[in-house]
Amino acid sequence: MTLTLQASRFTHDHLFLGPAHDENARRTLWVVALTFVMMIGEIAAGYITGSMALLADGFHMATHAVALGIAAAAYSFARRHANNSRFSFGTGKVGDLAAFASAMVLGLVSIGIAGESILRLFQPITVAFTEATVIAAVGLVVNVVSALLLAGNHGDNGHDHHNHNHGHHHHDNNLRSAYVHVLADALTSVLAIVALLAGRYLGWVWLDPVIGVVGALVIAKWAYGLMRDSAAVLLDTTDEHVAAEIRELLESTDDVRISDLHVWQVGPQARAAIVSVVATASVSTDAIRERLAPVHELSHLTVEYRNA
Repeated sequence: MTLTLQASRFTHDHLFLGPAHDENARRTLWVVALTFVMMIGEIAAGYITGSMALLADGFHMATHAVALGIAAAAYSFARRHANNSRFSFGTGKVGDLAAFASAMVLGLVSIGIAGESILRLFQPITVAFTEATVIAAVGLVVNVVSALLLAGNHGDNGHDHHNHNHGHHHHDNNLRSAYVHVLADALTSVLAIVALLAGRYLGWVWLDPVIGVVGALVIAKWAYGLMRDSAAVLLDTTDEHVAAEIRELLESTDDVRISDLHVWQVGPQARAAIVSVVATASVSTDAIRERLAPVHELSHLTVEYRNA
C-alpha cells in the first residue's frame, strides 16, 4: 500500500455544525420576518400615540430584526463554508461570533432605552394609552409566537446532556442569541402593557419611563450573559467537563499520565482536544484513543505520545 493510500485512511472532515443546524436556520428566518413586520407597526404606532414604552419596544424590535438577521446569516455562512479548508476547525463557531455581535447590539439597545426613558421621566409627553396598549398587545403575541418557533430546538441545545457521570453543556449560542432577543422583546412588551394600563386607569404617567429603565436593566443582564458565554467559546477556553472526563479515563490506571491537555469547543456539540501523554510501552496511541471513545463530544482528537 502506498504512503498516499495509507494517509487517506486517516483523513477526516471538519464538519462541526450542530445536528439541528438547518432546522434552527429555518426557524430563525421565520422569526426575522415576523419581527420585521411588527417592528414597522410598533415604531409607527409609538410616534402616533406618544408612548415611550411602545416606541422603545419598537426600536428595540428594530435592533432585534438586525440581530436576528445576523443569526440567520451566520447559519447560512456556516453551512456554505462547512467544508472550506481555509477554516482549520470548520465553521462550527461562526454562530458564536454572531451571538457575540448580537449581545453587543442588545447591550447598546439597553443603554439607549434607559437613556431615553430617564429623559422622558423628567420631560413627560402626552400618551394615547388605549391605542398604544392595543399595539403593545399585538407585539407581545408576535413575540410569543417567535419564542415558540425558536423554542422548538432551543431546548435540545440549551439543556444538559449527561455522559460518564459528568454534566456537559451543549449550547448553540447563535440560536440562544435569537431566543434571548425574542425574550427581551416579550419582556418590553409586557412592561409596556403594564405601564400603559397603569397610566390609563391609575394616572401613573411616570410609570411608563420607569418601566423603560427596569426593562433596560434586565436586557443588559441578558446581554452580558450571552456576551460572556460566546466570548468564552471564541477565546477557546477549556471545557472543564470534558477535560475532567479525559483525565478520569486516562489516569484511572498507572500506565498513563497526562503531561499536557487542551480541550476547546469547535461547534455547538463538538469539542477538539490535544492530549499529551507519557505512557508505558504496553500502551499504544490506538489504546489511548480507544480509552477516550466514551467521550462522545470529542470530534477532533490529537494524541502526543511519549514512552515513560
